[in-house]
Amino acid sequence: MFNSLPDSVEIIEVGPRDGLQREEQLLSTADKVALITALLDAGLRRIQVTSFVHPRYVPQMADAEEVCAQLPQRPEVIYSGLALNLKGVERAHKAGLTHIDLSLSASDQHSRRNANRTLPQALHEFDDMFRLARHHGMTIRGGIQCAFGFRTPDDVPPATVLQLAGHLLQLGVDELSLADSAGLANPRQLHTLLRQLPALPPGTPLILHLHDTRGLGLANVLAALQCGVRCFDTALGGLGGCPFIPGATGNIATEDTVHMLHHMGIQTGVDLQALARIARDLQTRLQKEQLPGKLYRLLAPAAEVR
Repeated sequence: MFNSLPDSVEIIEVGPRDGLQREEQLLSTADKVALITALLDAGLRRIQVTSFVHPRYVPQMADAEEVCAQLPQRPEVIYSGLALNLKGVERAHKAGLTHIDLSLSASDQHSRRNANRTLPQALHEFDDMFRLARHHGMTIRGGIQCAFGFRTPDDVPPATVLQLAGHLLQLGVDELSLADSAGLANPRQLHTLLRQLPALPPGTPLILHLHDTRGLGLANVLAALQCGVRCFDTALGGLGGCPFIPGATGNIATEDTVHMLHHMGIQTGVDLQALARIARDLQTRLQKEQLPGKLYRLLAPAAEVR
């Protein structure tokens, strides 16, 4: 059962974007940059730093350009930003990002709520966003939200997800990601869908973006590893969640995921103890009693964090 597990996987930290986007306690630009710097120092080399969306809908991301302007310049690090429309792509380019995350939802209902677009409209605009990003020479990650359901696991037909994946690959995205935005996936469902995906061109990784709404996040990581997935989005402290999905909670926690992988002999290059301290500090800055993640509470008790 475990013969196909890899020696290492890549962790993409999405906490500065997905983790913070629905938090009412607004962090300053300086605090966000300090958070990103601490994550780099902990060994993370890919970080989704912000999203280029209207501040009226996501106030936490109102300083996207300011955050990008103050990012530490380290040659081995990849910073990316999320865009949902053409204006967002243009803003990301002008902010100096070379990697862009373009995303659309496999659920028409979710697409209308999240992007104010029907699915056909969102798909048409995705093509335009792709062309604009390619014109700017950006590396493009194409993402499919609600790939495992919006309100229930069967309200998004797998055929829709497979058709969208095929379209994005035909366009020529550099990376393909599937998001369990509502946290509805189970290991068997995930395994079945991944086995049906079109063959990815050589050098085009598949990334999974998993939420832990129903407590199956790490079980789904294990199922994905057995399907050959070697790249996962995670968020520090298990923060996150789409405000347009009823009941949705956070991403799989970076420190919990890293802990499981390391104890299985799978390396990530990330310092688990450092992650725990960063999560504990973030809990304080967000004025929360605790974050959804588990391991940071064990590895960095409150008394240890200054």
